[in-house]
This record gives sequence, C-alpha cells and structure tokens, in this order.
Amino acid sequence: MSGIVDPIADMLIRITNAQKAGHEDVDMPASKAKESITKILFENGYINGYKIENDNKQNKIIINLKYVDRRGVISGVKRISKPGRRIYKECNELPKVLNNLGIAIVSTSKGIMTDKNARKIHVGGEILCYIW
Repeated sequence: MSGIVDPIADMLIRITNAQKAGHEDVDMPASKAKESITKILFENGYINGYKIENDNKQNKIIINLKYVDRRGVISGVKRISKPGRRIYKECNELPKVLNNLGIAIVSTSKGIMTDKNARKIHVGGEILCYIW
C-alpha cells in the first residue's frame, strides 16, 4: 500500500467529510504544512480550535470543527495546486475568493499564509487551496 499522494487534499477532504457527518473533531497525521493551514483556518474563524498530539511515531493534528445552526462554517474547499500541476501566481495576480468572502491559502517564500497577507507583504507563491 502506498502513502497518500496529496496530503493537503486528504486533509481538506477529511475536514469536509467530518463536517458533513456532524463530527465534533477530526484528526489526521501532522506535517508542518498541515499545521500552518490549520493555524490559518483557526485565525480566520473556520474552526473552533486545534491541538497537536505527539505519539511516538508521528504527530497528529486534532481539529475541533465549528458549526453555526448545526451547519459547518466551512461551506466549500477547492484544491488548486496539485502534485502533478503546480499553480504559482505573483502578488498582483493572487485571486480574491468569492469577492473576499473566502480565503486562498498560499505557500510563499515567507511561509504559508492567506492571499490577503501575501498581498500585504508583496509576495506571490503557490496557491494551495480556496476555503469559503
């Protein structure tokens, strides 16, 4: 059995599926990129919280999902850059997701951040996904 080809897509799918099923929490194997994305989701109010647990093999991220009127706060996710097809944009080409109602998560030379923060510090990068 081979490993997960696209761990970020796997993370987004796990969150979406857990939310649709009404779960309070969802967990997944941790990585630096996933931790950064989780932190962005928390800072932008898409999740209630998260913690990183250390078992001896691999760390695990546990995300506490957020609901309003029993509906998940995250109404949609879209993976943009994929392992087989990377999508890079310069600072002035970064997309505005749903007229700034959503966020684009961008991997830049200064770390993983939202499109708004990337524009603020004038850096472009690889567009990982859209969240709305």
